[in-house]
Amino acid sequence: MARRRLLRWALGAMLALVVGVGIAALASAEIRFLFRAGYEEGRLLSRRRSLERLVADPATRLALRDRFALVLAARAFAADSLGLEAGDTYTTYADIGRDTLVLVLSASPRLKLAVYSWWFPIVGSVPYHGYFSLDAALAAAGRLEALGLDTYVRPAGAFSTLGWFSDPLVSSALARDSVALVSTVIHEISHNTLYVPSATEFDESFANFVGLKGAEAFFRSCGETALANQAAAEWRDEMRLGEFYTGLSRVLDSVYALPVADSVKLGSRTEAFQRAQERMAKTVGPTFESYRAEWFAGRELNNATVIAARIYRARLHVFDRMLVEQGGDVRRTVRVIAELVKSGRGDPFGRVTSVVRDGNN
Repeated sequence: MARRRLLRWALGAMLALVVGVGIAALASAEIRFLFRAGYEEGRLLSRRRSLERLVADPATRLALRDRFALVLAARAFAADSLGLEAGDTYTTYADIGRDTLVLVLSASPRLKLAVYSWWFPIVGSVPYHGYFSLDAALAAAGRLEALGLDTYVRPAGAFSTLGWFSDPLVSSALARDSVALVSTVIHEISHNTLYVPSATEFDESFANFVGLKGAEAFFRSCGETALANQAAAEWRDEMRLGEFYTGLSRVLDSVYALPVADSVKLGSRTEAFQRAQERMAKTVGPTFESYRAEWFAGRELNNATVIAARIYRARLHVFDRMLVEQGGDVRRTVRVIAELVKSGRGDPFGRVTSVVRDGNN
């Protein structure tokens, strides 16, 4: 009965939202998505089971018990040592019965490196759209491609409702290694602490920083030096990738600004992508400490993939400099950044950069 009531509540909330938006909007694709999202969220929440009880239950497989215990330890560290607003996030577990939680679609015009955005209540304008089936995601991508846009569909193993619901750990996240699992937990909890509507590049890049540097601090506190070093290496690789995609973006912007025919621009951008892949294979990739260079060198490039990659790696050096200036203290760095961003309006990156020494770009 409790599960049924929860599901009815979630669906009722979405219905109230739709009515508030207006009856005329009922036919729109985004409203249909909100209905589906409400249904999926209610379905997910109805499957939650207490992680503490699962850890204590002798019937829980030992491998799963260890993973659940790691998640609980990571969320406790996020709250107690990093000062993040964990709330009830990741205190429960939900088996979704499939290997992918949601598929994410990004898009961009073919001859302009610009974000194609969707708007949703609370979160504002975002540069991606989630789908709950591959067919739906590919169909949406096909419609955008017919309009002349580049698209990119990718799986996502976790998401945050920004503290509105007690987000559970989902089964699709358990396939990740220990560093990825802990950084995911801290990444998603960080969204509860600081989230700026319609500023996705800042939100995701900040969470990327907190997730990996928080994971490093967590493993060091546990005496897991090898895992801490892996998290540190992944952060340095993330900064390398950020620089790579920033450089590629500048090249593409120059190509698209040329006063030539579109066909010439398309040819020039193909050459730019080829050179970027060669650079990844021969120059950038060999510097990676943790990531596999061949995966990045072999992936397809278009405007949408560049934008999707850039979203999580925008100006990472700013966060890294701030951490250095705060003596390597992740908790204090998070607090300072949050206070700066919340103290006024405008570009959140600008507010942070303004107080970081040598904080240009």
